[in-house]
Amino acid sequence: MSSNDMSNDTPSNDYKSRTGQSEIPVLQDEAPVEATEYDNGGDSDMQLERDEKDAIDRDNIISERTRGAAKQAGSYAEPDDDEGLGDAATGQDGTSAVR
Repeated sequence: MSSNDMSNDTPSNDYKSRTGQSEIPVLQDEAPVEATEYDNGGDSDMQLERDEKDAIDRDNIISERTRGAAKQAGSYAEPDDDEGLGDAATGQDGTSAVR
């Protein structure tokens, strides 16, 4: 094949299925691309903002904060180093020491 036979802009509008197979419809290369449902001119930030406004259920918001999300001030205490370790902290957990 010579370089004159090849072109990057050659449309290929024929699609052939195997004999006995159902044909798969294919758009022609020259067919216009369908418009998207968004008419924002390609501004995805604007569309995201609009989608978030549509998705937020305002009836689920109580006084502009979430329900029970924060502890009362001064009620949080750091755990001790051994807290939650039980017998493993003292070496009495039933496992043998390997050296």
